[in-house]
Amino acid sequence: MKKAGKALKQVLEIYSISQNRLAVAMGIGRSAVNNWVNEISDPPADTVLEIRKGLQAINHEAAKEFIKLYLSEDEDY
Repeated sequence: MKKAGKALKQVLEIYSISQNRLAVAMGIGRSAVNNWVNEISDPPADTVLEIRKGLQAINHEAAKEFIKLYLSEDEDY
């Protein structure tokens, strides 16, 4: 389903956050973020919380939007 990747891609675009910036905030490699955004792999559930924390460190509204989209029942956001 790759719902986390879709939500993350949209949030990064809306809030003009680079994949690298999020990776640095999370303390991980940019390739992991790239794999999620491009729906190559889906982050495990516990990593979704780490994504939220990384986004919060950059922009609180981006973190809220990510969780809202991730939990949305609408598949076409």
